Amino acid sequence: MRLHHGIDRGRRIQIIIDGERVDAFEGETLAAAMIEQSPAFRRDTKGMARGMFCNMGTCGECTVTLFPSGRRVRACLVTAQVGMDVTRD
Repeated sequence: MRLHHGIDRGRRIQIIIDGERVDAFEGETLAAAMIEQSPAFRRDTKGMARGMFCNMGTCGECTVTLFPSGRRVRACLVTAQVGMDVTRD
């Protein structure tokens, strides 16, 4: 859950995560916006939800796909931008 008190944020923007419009803030990472929607970033081979682990780009647990390019990125390293279209894998 995001902190809401005593925090200076950029302006509110919208991104698309798995087809759903989600509020984000300029300057925050995709991971921060995605965690607000759901802590699960992917499912393991047994179907169990997996969340972000390191939040510094080392583990790859937060890897997502950007559309329409199909580029795979670590959500903890990418800044949310207006109109981004992202899917969890």
